[in-house]
This record gives sequence, structure tokens and C-alpha cells, in this order.
Amino acid sequence: MPRLKGSADMLEDRRRRALALWDTGLSLNEVGRRINCAASSVLRWLRARRRGGPEALRVRFSPGRPLKLGASQRCRLVKLLVKGPQTHGYRTQLWTTARIAEVIRREFGVDYHRDDVGRLMHSLNWSPQKPETRGVERWKRKDWSRVKKNAARLGVHLVFADESGFLLAPLVAKT
Repeated sequence: MPRLKGSADMLEDRRRRALALWDTGLSLNEVGRRINCAASSVLRWLRARRRGGPEALRVRFSPGRPLKLGASQRCRLVKLLVKGPQTHGYRTQLWTTARIAEVIRREFGVDYHRDDVGRLMHSLNWSPQKPETRGVERWKRKDWSRVKKNAARLGVHLVFADESGFLLAPLVAKT
């Protein structure tokens, strides 16, 4: 049975009520039924009180898994990221979590999954950024259908030359 959710005060109060019921002479199972917990939990709280007194019933929170990067390494990571992705060999000025994970692996020898990088960056007060749409991409999205319709009307077809534009060429009549 998992620990009930609630504030530390609520959990501590529950433990104290359970032990007060135990002190009245009820069995571990009966106390567990009345408090809605396992008898083994009541026994654990009883042993803790015997060892450490009432203070032992206080709720302590687990600190969780230790961080993979220390404070100085996280500070150095921020300095590396501020320089920008292009200084690290990437073509665009966009940090992705996969790119940041690669920089961490290269600079610190620590493997991070890209989902964990997102949480790490959030803890460093970095927020995800949506890249600006480049002019060509905006042009293709907004004007391309209009140009395509006009090309058919004018009897030309469009051939893309590269990322930045296109070439117009006359349609060849079928013979």
C-alpha cells in the first residue's frame, strides 16, 4: 500500500493517531484497519518511536537521485551554451535537447537522455524556445500556393533551384 498523499503535518498526525491507538491496547491489525494502512507500517512507526522518540515520527522527504552534473559543471554548461550552437559546430542557432545532451557528453563525459536535458535546463532557468521562422519558410508557407496557381495560368512550371528560391521555365508543348 503506497504512502498516502498529503502535507507532512497530515502524515505525521496520522502516525501519531496510529500510535495513540496502539497505546490504548489495540492490535497492529486493528490500528491498521482504523487508520487505513498496513499493520507493518504501524509496526515501523512504533519501532521508530522507540528508537528516536516522537521526533522519529516526523516526515522526511527523500532527496532523490543525485545529480549527474555538480554545481560547478552546471555553471560551466550554461557558459558553454551561452556561446551558441554554432560555436559547437552546429549549422543553426537553435539549441535542441539532443544537441545539449551531445555537448554534455563531449564536455563532461556524462550521458543524458534528451528528456532529462529538458528537466536539467528547466532547473537552470532556461526555457524552451521556438525558433523564428526564416523568411524563405514564411514565403513558401504564405505565397507558394498563389505563385503555383499563377504559374499554371501563365503556362510555366516551377523548378526549385535551392533553398532560397525557384526558377521559372516555359512549359514545353507536347507534340
